[in-house]
Amino acid sequence: MSKGELTRWERVLERWESALVPGSHRREPVELLDALRHECDSQAVVCSESRVVVPNAYEVELDARVHEELVRQGGGDVGEALTDHLARHGERKGYEWAGPLAVRITPTARRSGSPYRVSSIPMPHVRADDFPADD
Repeated sequence: MSKGELTRWERVLERWESALVPGSHRREPVELLDALRHECDSQAVVCSESRVVVPNAYEVELDARVHEELVRQGGGDVGEALTDHLARHGERKGYEWAGPLAVRITPTARRSGSPYRVSSIPMPHVRADDFPADD
């Protein structure tokens, strides 16, 4: 990773942190990254000794207030930064994605005790705006 990429990623995390404060702790960005990696790892399907397939469509549901603050601060690249982070994780693990990798950030009114929820599904052809609609 180049120094420029690291700086960009750090700026994204800083915006994420400032959107969460004062309503939560400063560990949430790191915990979110851990949650994304965990979701990826826990959904891995071993197809053969040399082939492990993981979902490619990830959704991060944020508390509506936090999501609104991120959008207001220009957090449109947060999904892209999370996608980049997850792509590097998958590369380190030798994973094969079920299709093009995408992470979508959406608001939710649900309060589960956490400012976010991570889920994933395999989708052969996906972009962040192509996720299935909630029912």
